[in-house]
Amino acid sequence: MSSQVLVDLPIKIFADGADREGIASLNAKPYIQGMTTNPTLMRKVGVADYEKFAREVLEVVKEKPISFEVFSDEFPEMRRQALMIGKWQENVYVKIPITNTCGDSALPLITELCAEGVKLNITAILTREQVQGVAKAVNREIPCVVSVFAGRVADTGVDPVPLMKDSLQMLRDLPQAELLWASVREVLNIFQAAQCGCDIVTVPHDILDKVAKLGGMDLAELSLDTVRMFHKDAVAAGFKL
Repeated sequence: MSSQVLVDLPIKIFADGADREGIASLNAKPYIQGMTTNPTLMRKVGVADYEKFAREVLEVVKEKPISFEVFSDEFPEMRRQALMIGKWQENVYVKIPITNTCGDSALPLITELCAEGVKLNITAILTREQVQGVAKAVNREIPCVVSVFAGRVADTGVDPVPLMKDSLQMLRDLPQAELLWASVREVLNIFQAAQCGCDIVTVPHDILDKVAKLGGMDLAELSLDTVRMFHKDAVAAGFKL
């Protein structure tokens, strides 16, 4: 698949990761229109100093939107962190989880932060009720991203597409709100997100690599490539019967 196919998709593609080299490389690609990260991804690559990491990333990602997540479990501290993070750079969105670890709703905090003009990315959403709550809590005038974890919904055996279409309807009267298809598991999800009308899809770096390698490949050619892989590995293993 050429990068032009990704550019032409009716959806914004955001790269999801915490690998600094990967972020820098993908930021230069015209089909990548934004970035997201989270504490789990940062820990996986060994980030120890949160603000130092973010500042270094922001030296590279100066214009495209990028989301950094609060990491406190207490709402007053979440608020303090959000206000700080939101001032780092004009293109920064602050990720706020829909609840804390006790299941207490973050909607009052979301309303507060929107009133203070903080651009938010509300994250870890998996239910219609949560989307409804967010639609009531956010400010019509302030940009926000509503991240519904379609991939995690699919992990439970439930088709996420109806939820995403319903979410679009719930957000239709909010001109500054964008629906994001989160937790992509495979290349197909990018096209599903585009087909159901989502504004944004976040794609992990490894899936973006797979898109570049396999996306749009002729299936007969891919079949032959697969047979050659099996044969090559059997020879390399020295199998005999």
